[in-house]
Amino acid sequence: MTALIVFIHGGQHTGHCWQPTQAYVNQLAQYHGISLRTLAVNLPGRANQAGDLSKLDIEQATRSVLDQIEAFDSDSQNIILVGHSMAGITLPNVAIGLGTDKVREVVFLACCVPPQGKAVVDTLRPPISWVTALLMRNRHVSKPMPTALAKWLFTNGASAQQHQVMIDSLCSESNYLPKDTVDRSQFKGFRTRWIVTQKDRSLSPKLQQSFIKNLGGVDRIDSLNTCHNAMITEPEALANLLLSELISP
Repeated sequence: MTALIVFIHGGQHTGHCWQPTQAYVNQLAQYHGISLRTLAVNLPGRANQAGDLSKLDIEQATRSVLDQIEAFDSDSQNIILVGHSMAGITLPNVAIGLGTDKVREVVFLACCVPPQGKAVVDTLRPPISWVTALLMRNRHVSKPMPTALAKWLFTNGASAQQHQVMIDSLCSESNYLPKDTVDRSQFKGFRTRWIVTQKDRSLSPKLQQSFIKNLGGVDRIDSLNTCHNAMITEPEALANLLLSELISP
């Protein structure tokens, strides 16, 4: 059965950030003879997806991802969902929308997962909370983060080429989405995995552990000794983790 890996980006990013990991996933799948397709979605209001960022909420983001999956592969019954950072508020809803019969695994990569009924802005800690407050000040839409700050928060320790991939992925962001409250009450029966980024300046490993608790725990925890944007700085290692159970089920 052909597997489908769907990548969901975080805040201030487009799906472009997943390109390095997508490339390694596809190479690794081909090497091991795994039938696999990949899709990096864009949330509404960025890249190729129309939408009003000033009004974007979790429900709209979820519907957009589900529609993109349907348009890409309406028959897939073996889906791995991978979300990064602020995708943690959308990822469970996408899984619910697809159902346990279609979703093989839900992977949280350095995600923000607020407690039930809370929002992203309720959970952030310095320095990312200071940055978020500054970017969101008196605006419905935040402009892209200044490059130097983004490099410090997202791709510390990266090469010049890796920094550039991140910079090319930056975009404006909705100020409403991180204020929208989460409802994971129907997120049950899914196999879950968390990948901790050990050198993360945006969401520290300690904070990520609290997010895991907000989920009620996960089935598997992996870690990568890298920054927040692991999909850019450690694409090969991330690809190996994502395909590990397909290679050795």
